[in-house]
Amino acid sequence: MSRIGRKPINLKDVELTISSRQVGSDVTVTGKLGSLTMFVPGFIELNIQDSTDGDCKYLNINVNNKKFKPLWGLYRTLIDNMVQGVTKGFTKELVIQGIGYRAEMKGNSCVFSLGLSHKITFEPPPGVTLEVKEQTNIIVSGIDKQKVGEVAAKIRSFRKPEPYKGKGIRYKDEIVRRKSTKTNK
Repeated sequence: MSRIGRKPINLKDVELTISSRQVGSDVTVTGKLGSLTMFVPGFIELNIQDSTDGDCKYLNINVNNKKFKPLWGLYRTLIDNMVQGVTKGFTKELVIQGIGYRAEMKGNSCVFSLGLSHKITFEPPPGVTLEVKEQTNIIVSGIDKQKVGEVAAKIRSFRKPEPYKGKGIRYKDEIVRRKSTKTNK
């Protein structure tokens, strides 16, 4: 049994609505930062229960069919990420290293100078914001964890860190293993 799937989701400061469809249901989570919606298949049961002291509500998730038990923890985590996103939000920080490598904001889009023959202009999708600090630090933030991760990975793919000098775009806490150069004996 899934240990993650058994844990209830705390719905404090969040409004969760479940609207039924023919083959499943739509789960909408609304909080202070916005609203997110996700489709949940019909083999997953969602039950909203009050806590024992009555100050908050919890969401319990169950799976009836043995074939779909592996998806129990997955859908619990996806709904929990939605709850965290609309209450706190998600951020990823990127660091640019290299001489002459920098980024700057122009309106809503971000312009990167990464040692290429041209500058790269990137406009984030709706729901994701970019912030540039000190021309070498980029903060990607939003309420949808998947979109924030995709945008951060896309920006990193413009110039991945290379192993000899370490130049490129990396996550703030990423460790790049460095290689030594050839030496003549």
